[in-house]
Amino acid sequence: MQFVNAQKICKGMEMGDIPPTREIVKNAVGVAWPSVLESFFVCLAGLVDTIMVGSMGSYAIAAVGLTTQPKFLGLAIFLSLNVAVSAIVARRKGAGDRESANRVVRMLLLVTLLLAAVISVLFVIFASPIVRLVGSQPDTHEAAVQYLQIIMGGSVFNVVSLVLNAAQRGAGNTRIAMTTNIISNTVNVIFNYLLIGGNFGFPKLGIRGAAIATVLGTVCACALSVRSVLHRDGFIYLGAVKGWIADKLSIRSVFSVGSSAFVEQICLRIGFLLFSMTVARLGTTEMAAHQVGMNLMSMSFSIGDGFSVASVTLIGQSLGRQRADLAKIYGNVCQKIGLLCACVISTVYFIFGRNIFTLFSTEQPILDYGATIMRILSLMLFLQIEQVVLFGCLRGAGDTKFTAFVSLISVTLIRPAMSWLLCYPLGLGLIGAWLGIFCDQALRFTMTFVRFRKGNWTRLKL
Repeated sequence: MQFVNAQKICKGMEMGDIPPTREIVKNAVGVAWPSVLESFFVCLAGLVDTIMVGSMGSYAIAAVGLTTQPKFLGLAIFLSLNVAVSAIVARRKGAGDRESANRVVRMLLLVTLLLAAVISVLFVIFASPIVRLVGSQPDTHEAAVQYLQIIMGGSVFNVVSLVLNAAQRGAGNTRIAMTTNIISNTVNVIFNYLLIGGNFGFPKLGIRGAAIATVLGTVCACALSVRSVLHRDGFIYLGAVKGWIADKLSIRSVFSVGSSAFVEQICLRIGFLLFSMTVARLGTTEMAAHQVGMNLMSMSFSIGDGFSVASVTLIGQSLGRQRADLAKIYGNVCQKIGLLCACVISTVYFIFGRNIFTLFSTEQPILDYGATIMRILSLMLFLQIEQVVLFGCLRGAGDTKFTAFVSLISVTLIRPAMSWLLCYPLGLGLIGAWLGIFCDQALRFTMTFVRFRKGNWTRLKL
């Protein structure tokens, strides 16, 4: 059986010269592996955060978990801009238009700085009612407020790094983003150790220390990201053009892709927020077990995320060269490699799930929940990894209106509704919430798989 059957994948499409299978796989893996490592180390730093914070008790894990969805809701506009900049830079790189690509990056960098100032202030002022809204308990409220204020107060460094790294990924420079994030997360882990427990003469700050460590990590990431776009020989070089406004075509493309991506992000964050509120009502122990499970789910997500980035880059560049056939082939290859990775991770999670949970907590109720959560996750991650890669394929083509629609139906409606139904009326508690996630992942995979197979996304213009 052929790993890449170009005739079958591109049935009904006009085809040019197709590189050998070995070269196609090498290109996909070459772009993906830095992003896989980058995403893995980001998730690993989150796991280490949870382990270190967990030393203070389950309330601390729950408090940090409560801030996750409000934080990402605040970052939604920036994440949508990142989708736009990656897709457009990839197209311009494929077309050999360096000037237009850099004008887009300069414009979005300015927009990012202005929006970051406003959003940071709002979150610092309204942190307490925001945390109360998502379901904080008396023993988690104050710690969650402090954590959210510090994280969002220093978010400008994070969002600047995000937009510049997104531009580099679109240009195919995924190693830059990988290096930036590995160094950033190393700094984060080091200062976690120093500030959470007060080691080597540093003050013992607890959860505030974890938040400060995260911000210090993003400061380093920001400095490295800015440095990466100041090299004259790079495709992304901010000094290559003057002015801060892109051409009209690029502005329309940014608005078209960015606005749809923003709607998608809002749908995702509202759905995740409603879901988080459902779990938070179950209690501190359940929230702590859930947070550990979500961190481990993020570890498997890192594989899909890496090949999603590869899909955005390779598909965008292929379409920029007017090679829709190659775009579809690269998308198919990224899905297959993701599926092979899912088999390995699933086996590990199924066999060693409970043991892995003991790294985070020794509380028996949390471990009991963990064993069941890991069994569900070991099956669900096949759907998760594949749908993440498929989303990357569609975003790379600029098909963000469809991904927004999928997010609205599946994440905003199905996930919270099914989780609430299974949690409370049917009495399954936390396990019901995780079955709700399974339903969401299954629907997202089905909808995006059908869309990819039809191939209409290959004809979109940016």
